[in-house]
Amino acid sequence: MTDSLPSLIPPRTLRLGTRGSKLARWQADWVAGQLRQLGHAVDVIEISTRGDTEDSAAIGSLGTVGVFTKEVQRALVEGAVDLAVHSLKDLPTEVTEGLVLAAVPARESPADVLVSNLAQSLADLPRGSRVGTGSLRRQAQLRHVRRDLLVEEIRGNVDTRLRKLDEGQFDAIVLAEAGLRRLGLAGRISEVLSPEVMLSAVGQGALAIECRADDRATATALNPIDDPATRAAVLAERALLAQLRGGCLAPVGAWGRIEGSHLCLSAVVLSVDGSHRIKEIEVAPAAEAETLGRRVADALLSRGAAQLIAAARTA
Repeated sequence: MTDSLPSLIPPRTLRLGTRGSKLARWQADWVAGQLRQLGHAVDVIEISTRGDTEDSAAIGSLGTVGVFTKEVQRALVEGAVDLAVHSLKDLPTEVTEGLVLAAVPARESPADVLVSNLAQSLADLPRGSRVGTGSLRRQAQLRHVRRDLLVEEIRGNVDTRLRKLDEGQFDAIVLAEAGLRRLGLAGRISEVLSPEVMLSAVGQGALAIECRADDRATATALNPIDDPATRAAVLAERALLAQLRGGCLAPVGAWGRIEGSHLCLSAVVLSVDGSHRIKEIEVAPAAEAETLGRRVADALLSRGAAQLIAAARTA
């Protein structure tokens, strides 16, 4: 009997695809770090997306969902990378053939925040203040609570938006708390907006890690960084958005979270001008996350949500 020889085949290096923005790189590097701690070799590969190259236009004017994900997903499908890391809020609810959502790590805060050099809170902003945000969801919710504000479009990455604020182009801007914290910019936060004022985007604060459906080795490598509580929350939110047929650009806010032994889902749909607002809250076992999302969506649809979403598309 001969002794077995150690394998001379080097361990497989996982190729991780990501956008090249500073925040996307932080997210990708964090995932790469988690995988390296588990003993995997990882190369990070930057991929340019349409949302990055056309960053002067309003997101809605680009005419499609997935402007920050399609090119990265294409590279994954074609085998140029082995896994892809996205901000989950950018990931369309329609499943891309051949890909699976392999891991959803523990979520950072899903909240939105006010950043201002003029006031410490939304309530303290003077009448007529100019507030910048590129999101219809945020615009509608701001107009609902402060119809006296001038809510205007802003584009660009976090640094660009902060620069525009500091140059005086805006009196305040609204950003995701998670992005500022991940970039070490929590000190710029004036106020964390409460869910009663501003429900977050579907998947906000969470990361989505995709791999090919037939790549069991990569899926197995990713399994340890999947967080079941976060996965349940975002599955409920995404099922809601899919049932509403809203797309990630619609004026729809949602927040799923585990409370005690149940999953709670709050959701809101608004008109673009903020004058109409429909809200629902329901709970269910975490194992029924997608059913909960569809049920909350149906409740919203029964109260006129489809009309508000349709009107937003033509606004």
